[in-house]
Amino acid sequence: MTASPSSGSALPCAGVSSSVTQPPPLGEQDRRADHSRFVQRIRRRYEAELACLPPGPPSRASMRQALDRLRERGLPMPAALRVLRQLVLERLAVQDCEDAAPLSLVTLAVTELAEISLDEACTLAFAELDALHGAPIVEGTGRRAEFWVIGMGKLGARELNVSSDIDLIYVYDGDGETAGNSEGRHRVSNHEYFAKAVKHIYATVGDTTEHGQVFRVDLALRPNGNSGPSVVSLGALEEYFLVQGREWERFAWLKSRVIAPATSLASDGVLALRATVLPFVFRRYLDYNVFESLRSLHRQIRDHAAKRAAGNPSRSNDVKLSRGGIREIEFTVQLLQVVRGGQFPELRTRRTLDALQRVSKAGLMPAATAEALSQAYDFLRRVEHRIQYLDDQQTHVLPTRDDDLNWLAATMGCANVCEFLHALDAHREAVAQEFDTLLGGAGQGQCNGKGCQGNGAQADLQALLPQLPPELAAKVEAWREHPRVQALREDTRARLVRLVQRTASWIDEGRVSELAAVRMTDWIESLLRRESYLALLQERPSVHERLLRLLGAAKWPARYLMQHPGVIDELASRQLMDDRFDPAQFVAELEARRAALQSTGEDDEEALLNLLRRAHHAETFRTLARDVEGVLTVEQVADDLSALADAVLLLTARWCWSRLKNRHRDAPSFAIIGYGKLGGKELGYGSDLDIVFVYEDEHDNAPEVYAAFVRKMINWLTVKTGEGDLFEIDTALRPNGNSGLLVTSFAAFEKYQQQRGSNTAWTWEHQAMTRARCVLGAEAFGARFDAVREAVITAPRDAALLAQEIVAMREKVRKAHPVRGEKFDVKHSAGGMVDVEFVVQYLVLSQSAAHPELRANTGNINLLQRAEAAGLLAPGMGLAAGNAYRELRQIQHRARLDEAPTQVDLAQVAESAAAVQALWQHVLGGA
Repeated sequence: MTASPSSGSALPCAGVSSSVTQPPPLGEQDRRADHSRFVQRIRRRYEAELACLPPGPPSRASMRQALDRLRERGLPMPAALRVLRQLVLERLAVQDCEDAAPLSLVTLAVTELAEISLDEACTLAFAELDALHGAPIVEGTGRRAEFWVIGMGKLGARELNVSSDIDLIYVYDGDGETAGNSEGRHRVSNHEYFAKAVKHIYATVGDTTEHGQVFRVDLALRPNGNSGPSVVSLGALEEYFLVQGREWERFAWLKSRVIAPATSLASDGVLALRATVLPFVFRRYLDYNVFESLRSLHRQIRDHAAKRAAGNPSRSNDVKLSRGGIREIEFTVQLLQVVRGGQFPELRTRRTLDALQRVSKAGLMPAATAEALSQAYDFLRRVEHRIQYLDDQQTHVLPTRDDDLNWLAATMGCANVCEFLHALDAHREAVAQEFDTLLGGAGQGQCNGKGCQGNGAQADLQALLPQLPPELAAKVEAWREHPRVQALREDTRARLVRLVQRTASWIDEGRVSELAAVRMTDWIESLLRRESYLALLQERPSVHERLLRLLGAAKWPARYLMQHPGVIDELASRQLMDDRFDPAQFVAELEARRAALQSTGEDDEEALLNLLRRAHHAETFRTLARDVEGVLTVEQVADDLSALADAVLLLTARWCWSRLKNRHRDAPSFAIIGYGKLGGKELGYGSDLDIVFVYEDEHDNAPEVYAAFVRKMINWLTVKTGEGDLFEIDTALRPNGNSGLLVTSFAAFEKYQQQRGSNTAWTWEHQAMTRARCVLGAEAFGARFDAVREAVITAPRDAALLAQEIVAMREKVRKAHPVRGEKFDVKHSAGGMVDVEFVVQYLVLSQSAAHPELRANTGNINLLQRAEAAGLLAPGMGLAAGNAYRELRQIQHRARLDEAPTQVDLAQVAESAAAVQALWQHVLGGA
C-alpha cells in the first residue's frame, strides 16, 4: 500500500462486502470530548475551577491569568500549576476533538504550559536557596551564575503532546560558590546550589500529589545519562561533547532549546551555550557516519517495541514506535538535517513539519514526499493525542475497546472505524517506505555481485586481490601496507573492503571501467582520514556508481574532487542531470544560509568566505557532472559557469559592502565590467576573471571608500581558506593597466575609452571592449556602459590601419605561444581559435557603425553568421568558420577535461583549420 497525494483526507473502506449491513456513519454526537474518562474526571473534580481559564484556545496570557486566579483561591504555586494543567487539557480536548483545532494549537499550548511551570519552579527554587545559601557567584567575576533549563525533544521543538513527559537537561555557566546567607553563612559550591535547585524544581513540577503532576520529568538525556550528575557546568558540557558525546546524542541535542528561567532567554550566556551545542550537532563536513548510528538506534527501538508487543499483540498498533510511526518521520528528517546541517545552516530548525519543508526546498526530498510525510505526521500526532485524552496515560497504542475506537475515528473525521484504520495504514506504509529507502531498507549500502558473498566486517583486502583486474589489484595490494589503511578502525576498514568488492563486481558487469576504479582508489587514498566519504559511498550506491563514471570520463574531475571532496554529495541529487544552473535560486539559497548563520551569531567573515566557496564548488561540480555525462553542450557549460561567476560577484559585493566599516550608504553605487571570457560568457573550469571596477558617487570620501571596498572584494574572491579559493582576478584592463587606479569613476572610465584627452585607450583595449559587458551594477549603470561600449566600437576608424594593428597584435600573440613540431594547436596555430576571435573583433570595430547588427555581444559564432548575412563575408564562409570554431572549442574543452595537450594531428582538424584560414585571408589577408 502506498500513500496517495491526498492521503491526509479520509480514505474509503476497502475489503468490506456491500452485502454486510454497515453501522450508521459516525456523527457530531460521537465526537464529544466527554467520552474521555479523563475529561469526565476533571469536570467532576474541578467543576468550580474550570471557569478560571478564560474562554477560547489556551494561550500563554490566558494560562497566566488562570494561574493568578487559582492562586487567589489560596492554592500554593505547585498545586495551582497542577490544577492549571487539568484545566488546560480539558479545554484542549474540547478544542481538538469537537472544534477540529489544528495540531499546532494543541502542541504549542502544552509547550507553553511547560515553559510557565518551569519558570515558576525556578523562581521558587532560587528564592528559597538564595535565602539559605546566597546567590551563586561565578569565580573571579562577581556576577551571579546563570542557570538554564534546556528542553529536549518535543519540548525544545514546541511539539509536546498532551500527556507527554518532558526531557530536561540542567546547565549552569560557571563554577564558584554562593555568597552566603544574610549572615554570610552556609556557603556552598555553585554545583551543590544548582543540584539542590534541580531537586526543588522536580518537586514543583514532577512530584505526584492529590492534584497529580504537572509533568513527568526525564533527565536521562543528560551527559552520562542516569549515572551522571543532575546538573553540569557549561565547561563540563563542552568537554563531554568533545570527549564522550555519542552520535545518537547529536540527534537529541538537535531540538534543544533553553526554556527557563524566562529572565535568561535573551542573555549572552544562552548564545555561548548555543555556540557549544551547534558544532557538536552539526559537523563542518557532510557527515554520513551518522547513518549507521541512527540505524542502530532505530533497530534497538524496534526490537524493544517488538518485545513489548510479543506478550500483548495490541502493542503492535503503536503510532509512535511501530513501523511507519511518528518516530520514523522524525528520524528521516533529522538524519537529513544532521548530515548536511553543518554546511547548509538553513536546514537547522527544531519543528518536524518546518524541517520537512526545508529539506524539500533544499532539494533533499521530493516535494510530494515531504507533503506525504507532513500529512502523515499531522494525522499520527492527532491520533496520538486522542489516545492520550482517553485516560491521560503516556501511551501511543490504539485502544482495543470498540467504543473508544469509534470515538477516535469520529474525532478524526472518519465515517467509521474501518475508514480510520484504512487511512492509518496508508499513512504508516508511506512513512515506512520512505524511511526504508533512506535508512533501513534491505540491502542498504551493501555489496551485490561478484566477490560479495563474505561478511564485509571480516573480509580482508588480501582476499580480494584474485578477484580484481591487474591495475586495480596493484593499487589495492599497496594499500595493505599503507599506514593510513592500517590505522583505520575495524568498521571503516570493512567499509573500504565492501566498496572495493562492489567496484569489482561493477567492472565485471561492464558498468564501470578499470581506469575509473584506479582513479577512485587514488581519490580515496587521499581521504582515508575522513571516514565520512567512505560512509557516503557505502550508503549511496548510486553516488558510488556516478562517481566512477565521472572519474572514468576524464582526469580533471578527479583532481577537482581531491581539492574539494565535499562536492561528491551533489551526486546524490535526484535532479542533478535534469536541472540547469539558476542564478536567482543560487542567490536566494545563499542569502538564506547567511541569514541562518546570522541568527546564531555564526556569520563571521571566515564563515561567509567558506559559505561562498562551498556553494561555488558545488555548482561547478554539478555543471561538470552534467558536462561529462553529455547533458550540456560546450556553449551551455560556458553559459552556466559565466552565470555562476556573475552570481558569486553579486553576493561578494553585497556581503563585503555590508561589512565595510567606512561605508556611507546602504548600497554601493558602482559596477563591475567583465572582459574576455567572462564578458563573452565563455568561461571554462578554473578560468580567471578579467574585470574592471567603476563607481559613480559624489561623496567626498568616495575614492577611498570604493578603493577599500574593491580591495576587500578581491581579497574575498582570491584568498585561500580551508575550503579553497574562488577565482583569480585580473584587473589589467582597467584604465592605464596595472599602473592605474584599482577603481575609477565612471566619468574617468568613459573619457579614457572614448579617446578624450591625452590619456586614452589603445587599440587592443578596444578589441577587448568588443567582448565586454556590465556583469554587476544598477540598471542605469548597465545602460550607461552599453552606451560607452557602443560609442567605442562604432567610432570612426581607418579600416586599413586598424587591420594592420590587429594583424600586428596577432603576430605578437603567436610569438608568445609558439607551436613546435608538426602538431596543430587548436587555439594558437594559424587557422586556430585566436584567428577567429581577432577577425570578429576587427569586423565589430570596423563595421559596427554601418551594420548595427554587429554591436551586440552575442559571441563569435553568432557574430560570424550576422557578418555573413550583412554581406561582409562570402556566402557560407561565416557558417563554415563558426562551425570550425565550435569544433576547435570542443576539442580544447575535452582536452582540458582530461588534462591532455591541446595540440592534435592536423589531419584531425584539416577542414576546420582551412575554414578559419579562408576567413582570415578574406578579412585580414591584405593587411
